[in-house]
Amino acid sequence: MLRPLQLSHMPITIRPATLDDEGAVLDLIEQLFDPPGGRPPEYSRERGRTGFRWAVERADADVLLALDGERLAGLSSVYQDIQSIRFGPRCWLQDLVVRNGRRGQDLGGQLLQASASWALGRGCTHLELASGAARSDAHRFYASQGMTQSMNFTLWLGD
Repeated sequence: MLRPLQLSHMPITIRPATLDDEGAVLDLIEQLFDPPGGRPPEYSRERGRTGFRWAVERADADVLLALDGERLAGLSSVYQDIQSIRFGPRCWLQDLVVRNGRRGQDLGGQLLQASASWALGRGCTHLELASGAARSDAHRFYASQGMTQSMNFTLWLGD
C-alpha cells in the first residue's frame, strides 16, 4: 500500500531582506499579478528593482522575508509613512505574498505578525493595507487575522 506523500518543511525564519535578495523578491512579487490580481500600470522589472532597493536601504521601510531553509516562501513590504492627525504614526503594508503551493500554511499570518511587530518597534499605532476588490480570499484572510475593512480609492498619476 502506498502512503500519501508527506511534505516536510523546515521552520520558517523571517528576516529583513538584503540587496542580495533582489532577484528572488522580484520573482515572487510577480505572483501578485496572477488572477485575480493584475500587473500595475507601467510596471517593469526596473521599477521593481528601484522600489526594492529603496525599501531595503531606508530606516523607515523594509521587505520582510519568510524563508523555508534557503527558499523564499513569502514576503511583506512595510513602510512607516505618515503621521496621521487622527490616528498617529501609520505603517503601510504594501505587499504581502506567499508563494503558490505554500498558501494556507500560516506563512501569511506569520508575515502579518512580523509586519505588526516591525511597526510597533517604530512607534506606529496602526497598520493599514489596500487589497483589490476581487481578492476575496485575501479579504477573508485579513479578517481572520483581526483586521477591520475600510475602503481605499486610487488615482494613478501619469500617462
